Amino acid sequence: MNRVPLPPRRTRHLLITLGTAALLALTACAHVVDGSPAASHTDPSTSASSPTSSAAASTAASDSGAAPTAPPASYDDCGDLFYVDRIPVPSPLKNKIRFSCATVSVPLDYAHPGGEHIDIQIMRIHDTDNTGGIGSLLVNPGGPGASGIDLAVGLLGEMSTTLLKKFDLIGFDPRGVGFSSPITCLSDKQKDAFNAFSPDVLTASGFTQAKTMAKTIDDQCLSKYGTRLQYYNTVNTARDMDLIRQAVGDDQMNYLGFSYGTELGSIYAHLFPGRIRVAVLDGAVDPTLDDIASFANQLQGFELAFDQFAANCKSSASSCPGLTNPRASVMQVVQTAQAAPLSTGESRTLTSSLALTGVLEALYSQSEWRNLAAAITAAQGGDGSKLLALADEYNQRASDGTYSNLIDANMTIACNDSKPGPTDAQIRQAAQQWAQKYPMFGQWSAASLFGCQQWQPDRMPVPVPAAQTAVKVLVIGNLHDPATPYAGAKNLADAMGNAQVLTWDGEGHTSYLQGSSCIDQAVNSYLLNQKLPPVGQVCPR
Repeated sequence: MNRVPLPPRRTRHLLITLGTAALLALTACAHVVDGSPAASHTDPSTSASSPTSSAAASTAASDSGAAPTAPPASYDDCGDLFYVDRIPVPSPLKNKIRFSCATVSVPLDYAHPGGEHIDIQIMRIHDTDNTGGIGSLLVNPGGPGASGIDLAVGLLGEMSTTLLKKFDLIGFDPRGVGFSSPITCLSDKQKDAFNAFSPDVLTASGFTQAKTMAKTIDDQCLSKYGTRLQYYNTVNTARDMDLIRQAVGDDQMNYLGFSYGTELGSIYAHLFPGRIRVAVLDGAVDPTLDDIASFANQLQGFELAFDQFAANCKSSASSCPGLTNPRASVMQVVQTAQAAPLSTGESRTLTSSLALTGVLEALYSQSEWRNLAAAITAAQGGDGSKLLALADEYNQRASDGTYSNLIDANMTIACNDSKPGPTDAQIRQAAQQWAQKYPMFGQWSAASLFGCQQWQPDRMPVPVPAAQTAVKVLVIGNLHDPATPYAGAKNLADAMGNAQVLTWDGEGHTSYLQGSSCIDQAVNSYLLNQKLPPVGQVCPR
């Protein structure tokens, strides 16, 4: 098992799409690490097939009282899997942090809790000064498909030391992700081709190419995993979380979820409303929108985020040397790359899809704006290497050409969570509308709508999280969040009923630990003391 070579950094949430645009729909806010603690790496396609049953039956049977239980987790020390000196551990915690790993056995199908099980990898980060705190804080970064183990390591260098004296930090890779029975449908070579794929769905040939590519991928997943594929979904992951809660010894759930992690947390609260002590949902996925409307909201968010980047270039020319009209510059790069992909100094070239992915990556955080300006300028001069490097960060492609299983897991979970569709007619209509309304990202992203169209039919659409929790949940919304627009926070809080919105007038994706002491103090107080911020509070940027 390789060690983790570098401290993680925060990324984002993906939606589901085709080509690199597919990841736009991912709603991930993750801390990415190149490597993670050891775990069971059994590919679920090699396990015995589980009994065939519908996803809906899984929910009904589990609710009928046949819910499984989990024994206490049996931990092994896994600190030697990390270059601890490279993790930005706060000075007060030096030599006090212990890393422990365990697996939690969960049913593949909750309708048959005595049938086939899969292993969920968890990691506990413990401060030796924590001798009897509140319990554990379970964290999820989003995706779907991002690693919670990576997130936990990243949070270690960012969270208040006061929290770590009261909580053990628990990261977990959700089912199908990372080290938890990972789904892997595509080879690294296929992912390179998938991410570079740049069809124009406004043309008859591009429409057919996009539809054919999606079917090829969907069929490949189904051929490898068969009926087992349907059980990798958000509802089952939420049920897994309750078994993790039992395994770590907590009577109640303490939860921190970012982006798609808000959807996962809200579904846990919906299924187990009496088991929440505290839950922070940051960067909320809107439960009131269908897939096309949700995607359109994201596209609008990223168009606005690019406008904010361009305005910053205009007001601070030194930040964007040579970029007098950033939007026109990007569109010219895209047009050039569509005709003839740009050289990058390696065997891969920069296609129009990869160019837009690189731009998208940098819009998740204002700290990337200077890099984005440099990448656009270089691409104008024929050098696509900087935009390609940004695209590789987004797609979780390592320098050696290997990928995480983010793309595979995201596609699997997002499609299993969705209703069948959309139709060809709906895709054509959306593509035409998006090309006009979202001139930078719309036409490119429309190919992603084929992603789940031909997916296996046994699905479990995510319910609206309407069951009121016994305690109030804290939902955080960023007024200028491109990936999860602010309206989603209000709509999620309204749907949950017993929830309160905390607002940040900030930039980029999510709010907690993004530079606002107002947000950070409010969240920490809630986690530690169950004390909510003032109703209607808006934290300044």
